[in-house]
Amino acid sequence: MGKRKYIDKIEGLFKRSPVVYMDSISRIVKSEKKVKQYNKQLIRNLILSSRVKRLTKGCYTIHNDIALTVFCFKPAYLGLQDALSAHNLWEQESIPVIVTTRKVRQGIRKVLGANILIRRINKKYFFGFKYKKQGNFYLPISDIEKTFIDMIYFKEKLSGELMGNCRKIINKKKLMMYAKRYPNNIHLKIVSLFNS
Repeated sequence: MGKRKYIDKIEGLFKRSPVVYMDSISRIVKSEKKVKQYNKQLIRNLILSSRVKRLTKGCYTIHNDIALTVFCFKPAYLGLQDALSAHNLWEQESIPVIVTTRKVRQGIRKVLGANILIRRINKKYFFGFKYKKQGNFYLPISDIEKTFIDMIYFKEKLSGELMGNCRKIINKKKLMMYAKRYPNNIHLKIVSLFNS
């Protein structure tokens, strides 16, 4: 298979999926002897020609949406202040906040020249999100009940106004069901903050 044919197939992948992984590219180029180096060179050339953008190591896109980085840290969802924005409860500008169970470095990272924030969560607390349309894509975003709990779990500040706005739309039954999954001290804090 000629190089051009590889590039056509790889570009086809990018047209079908918002995020493409190196594994998918490797499957296309599997007949090459020095697959790893060849794949890296192909991607490097596509990046240099501005046809592809690197989100993280082994994770690429053709789009300018940094929120797509959430797919590079699967299992993951967009949460905290970013989710509050998605639920129209956060007025301030926020960066994508990716909550993942993966053992990765936490903190601020630069992606496509902008900041994202990575937060790690225990696998047993990985629930309470759904795919919601943001811009042109459906992204995993924590529901309002899980966002409220995550704000408490990660010790983020909840202003009185924000608390009031959350209470108006939170499903109390669902919140209490979620809260039961946490240790007693966090469970009690969720209940007391919601009812205060």
